[in-house]
Amino acid sequence: MSAQYEPIESMAAELHRLPGVGPKTALRFAYFIASMPLEDVRNLSVALWEGRKAIRFCKVCGNYASGDLCSVCADPRRSNGQICVVRDPRDVAALERTHEYGGRYHVLHGTLSPMDGVGPDDINIRELVARMSTENVTEVILATNPDVEGEATASYIARLLHPMNIRCTRIAHGVPVGGDLEYTDEVTLLKALEGRREI
Repeated sequence: MSAQYEPIESMAAELHRLPGVGPKTALRFAYFIASMPLEDVRNLSVALWEGRKAIRFCKVCGNYASGDLCSVCADPRRSNGQICVVRDPRDVAALERTHEYGGRYHVLHGTLSPMDGVGPDDINIRELVARMSTENVTEVILATNPDVEGEATASYIARLLHPMNIRCTRIAHGVPVGGDLEYTDEVTLLKALEGRREI
């Protein structure tokens, strides 16, 4: 490629590092950015730079925050009795979109994965256990993903908290709304049967 396209290739290479952005999409974004007015490009880059600099971790739960506490931990209306344990801040955002959960969160920033060398000391499990002695916790909701690592992490945490007489619950897994039983895998159907409730 000629020298005049090297900046576009460079932009595309950086954009391709984003999750879900393939090489063609990255190149399309790069060409779009190249056509933008310089002031708009500056605003975009400043928003990304300043936004990233301002993001830190909540000192209580580990969620993203712009100060010492995230918006959930800073909200006095949130119940201290329940803590929902999730893998990362994106999971907090997903649960918050339901507008139904009124408790607090604990973000692990990963899940146990011995194959990848991720053990209990590599994620925020110690911090979760410490919260049990400083907060009036009655229930821990384990909301890690329903994959091998998520299940192993949930089981490990439940075993740790069991001697503390804290109720540990696991989010239900099963057939999604609008799903077709014919095309649902056996494990999902089994989880749906196990998680059935009275109506």
